[in-house]
Amino acid sequence: MLYRDLDGSEAESPADLRAQYEAELADVVDAAGIETATEETGIESERLRALVEGDSPELTVEEASAILALDPEEPDAEIVRAEIEDRLLLGMTTAVLDVETIAANIGSDLSGKEVHQRVEGRAPMSLEEYAEIHYLIGERKH
Repeated sequence: MLYRDLDGSEAESPADLRAQYEAELADVVDAAGIETATEETGIESERLRALVEGDSPELTVEEASAILALDPEEPDAEIVRAEIEDRLLLGMTTAVLDVETIAANIGSDLSGKEVHQRVEGRAPMSLEEYAEIHYLIGERKH
């Protein structure tokens, strides 16, 4: 989910899409165990525990990629993150969206330049920002 299906058509809102990401990540952490996940990802156990308990801790796309990589059936974190960036850029092209249009149509208070930096991986992107951008791209592609 996190990086495979970037059309977002199954989600009803950016918040719903983020909840889907978090559910997927919580399952991975639960299967690996919080202690192992903390050791392998470097993410504080409190945030991972909150994720497993159904809360929405602040996570970046980079951290989410590291969590997903704990699943032995998934690629390593760098590949996941690169896939996310590539698919966002491709989705923007397909949906005919530029960074200024994205910035103007998401809930986060980001400039076009900040969206550009996040989509290209030059600045950290929160899971919330990713959900907003992902959702908008999916909506515009339909």
